[in-house]
Amino acid sequence: MGEQKRKENSKPAFVFGKKNYKFMFIGLACIALGFILMSGGGSDDPNMFNPEIFNWRRIRLAPTLVLIGFGIQVYAILLNPDKK
Repeated sequence: MGEQKRKENSKPAFVFGKKNYKFMFIGLACIALGFILMSGGGSDDPNMFNPEIFNWRRIRLAPTLVLIGFGIQVYAILLNPDKK
């Protein structure tokens, strides 16, 4: 009887708040954008070298976006949504 009351009184609660999930989705978008910017630049012919693989976007911008995205994810996990 007591166990049934406990099940009725307890409602499912999310682990994180709405603010945490917003930051998580922003971080996930940054990570995805970084990996999209990193892709491409290869050559169709394996005997031909394509110098586009070493451009600024793939070497500097994309990895920076991925690291910023991971930083936002860590912040989102550690964020206390109840604190005003």
